[in-house]
Amino acid sequence: MRQASIHSIETMGLVDGPGIRTIFFLQGCPLKCRYCHNPDTQHFMGENKMSVDEIVQMASRYRGYYEASGGGVTFSGGEPLMQGEFLVDALSRLKAEGYSTCIDTSGFGVQKYYPDILKNTDYILLDIKHYDEDKHMDLTGRSREGVKAFMKAIKAHFKGKIIIRHVMVPGWTDNEKSMDEILKVIEPIEKSIEKIEILPYHRNGIEKYSQLNLPYTFETVPAMDADDAKKLENYINKGLHDLKALKQVV
Repeated sequence: MRQASIHSIETMGLVDGPGIRTIFFLQGCPLKCRYCHNPDTQHFMGENKMSVDEIVQMASRYRGYYEASGGGVTFSGGEPLMQGEFLVDALSRLKAEGYSTCIDTSGFGVQKYYPDILKNTDYILLDIKHYDEDKHMDLTGRSREGVKAFMKAIKAHFKGKIIIRHVMVPGWTDNEKSMDEILKVIEPIEKSIEKIEILPYHRNGIEKYSQLNLPYTFETVPAMDADDAKKLENYINKGLHDLKALKQVV
């Protein structure tokens, strides 16, 4: 029986998709984001395994909470798309059982599984790291080609709703020009986007790097001011609203 490598589970999550959700954090991520606050999820050698049956069985315990709140099951990470074969099986089974499904992703995975993943997913939380290729490489260690391929698959196969997320780091994207550029990046999938969430960079995960004996390259970067981030969140969401209105007219 196919199994997934699981880092951890949150049984009553409130921020990773609509309503109350059970969140399965899958182990392993191809990105090495310099601000990652869970570096222990990056490696692919997780020891905890779960089958699709076990996923569905756990979800069944909370069905009443899902139904009352409009919630369901979210797969996060790490990067859930890296365990694409398992994700196809789990999502299709959950949909067959009547559960709402969500994936929290940076858009990097095994592309051949994207069509079947997307047709069994109701919500996507898509994390856009940076709009510039060189800055994206510096920030994550990877090219933007991965997320571009995922957005192409979204446009072709996805019928649900998307929330765009962006971690705003001081000195990197904390300005209106960057918001305009991110809007250009996500324009191909704007019809599916409900809103854009700006997540202020914080320094809460630094201690983990010390515990894991890993260097933290953002040591001198201050936390992002929450009020400033909110202003830019309002700015980019207005831009999204205007873009949708323009597309409707055209």
